Amino acid sequence: MKYILVTGGSRGIGRAVCEVFAKTTDYKILINYNANKDAAEETLRLVESHGGSGEIIAFDVAIKSQVDEALGNWQKANPEAWIEVLVNNAGITKDGLFMWMQEEDWSSVIDTSLNGFFNVTQHVIQKMLRKRYGRIVNMVSVSGVKGTPGQTNYSAAKGAVVGATKALAQEVAKRNITVNAVAPGFIKSDMTKDLNEEELVKFVPANRFGEAWEVAELVAFLASDKAGYITGEIININGGIYS
Repeated sequence: MKYILVTGGSRGIGRAVCEVFAKTTDYKILINYNANKDAAEETLRLVESHGGSGEIIAFDVAIKSQVDEALGNWQKANPEAWIEVLVNNAGITKDGLFMWMQEEDWSSVIDTSLNGFFNVTQHVIQKMLRKRYGRIVNMVSVSGVKGTPGQTNYSAAKGAVVGATKALAQEVAKRNITVNAVAPGFIKSDMTKDLNEEELVKFVPANRFGEAWEVAELVAFLASDKAGYITGEIININGGIYS
C-alpha cells in the first residue's frame, strides 16, 4: 500500500495538497498535525468526501524523537505500507525586524522548517532508497528565494531548505528519487489571513493572491511520474514576484 505523507496537513496549503491527491491519485494520505487534532480530522473528512482514504498522525516535526517514534509505530502497524511521496509542508512564521528578534523566535522557525525537513526526510528516505523510488517535495517560499524584510528567520530557514533540496537531489537521483521544492508567494491561507491583502497585492504583477489549490496542483505534478526527469528544482508560484 502506497502512501503520501503531508506534514502540516491539517490546514492551509497542506490541506489543499491532501485534497488534490485524494481527487487525482490512489495514494492513501497520511495527514500529519502537531496540536490541532480537530483540524486534521476535518482534513481527513474532506479527503474521504473526495473518494480518498487516509489517516491522521501526530508529531512535532521539530522533535526528532517524536518523528521517529510516531513513524516507527505507524510502520510497525502497517508493515506492507510505505511512504512513496513526502511533502514537507510544516512551517511557522514569527515575523519581526532582526534587530529586535528574540532568540526563541529565531530558533523555533528554524527548528520547524529546516530541522523538520531533516527529521522527517531522513526517516522516510530510508525506505525510498530500498524501494528505489520516491518523490520528495519541499514547501519553501518566495522569502527563501529572494528574502523578505521582517522575515529574516523565515527567509533563512526556507533558504536553507532550498540549498538542501538541490544537494539531496543529486545524492539520490540514481535511486529514482526526485527532490524538488515549491516556492509560493502570497497564497490565501491561515498563514496570510492577517496580512493586508489590498496593500500587498500591489506588489504582485498578477494582481491577486494565489489559491492554495493552485500550489497543491503543482505539488501533485512534481510527485507524479510525469515529473520523473525534474529534480533539484525550485519552482516559483508567486504571480510574477521576482527580485
